[in-house]
Amino acid sequence: MATAKKAPAKKTAATKTAGKTAARKTAAKRTPAKKSAVKKTAMKKTATKKTATKKAAAKKAPARRAAAKKTPVKKSALKKAGGRKYSPGASAKVGAGMKAMKQGKLKSSSGQTVTNPKQAIAIELSEARKEGEKVPENPNA
Repeated sequence: MATAKKAPAKKTAATKTAGKTAARKTAAKRTPAKKSAVKKTAMKKTATKKTATKKAAAKKAPARRAAAKKTPVKKSALKKAGGRKYSPGASAKVGAGMKAMKQGKLKSSSGQTVTNPKQAIAIELSEARKEGEKVPENPNA
């Protein structure tokens, strides 16, 4: 049995319009890619504007700092006005107490070993107060 070959079908008006709509759909699918490309370029432009403004601000900042350096406040004047809060003897006592705490030799009034640095400082400042060193009053007392 011989098979007969079919003749190619002629394109009618309906098939032509179907082909055009298919082409439009593929074009519609491509347009979002173009939009995203446009968005990316817009984002790049805004990014360059932001960096340009940062650079401009960075250039202006040293000028402001230089103006502040022209009128420095003397540190010695501040020290004279305020003075020391803690005497040198109290500072030395706290330093020795910290060393003892790190070695594990510092004990609290209850006899336990002190491991907290703040507690060690508090102990040594209270001892300095008892000895009459210049130390501010205990805020907790």
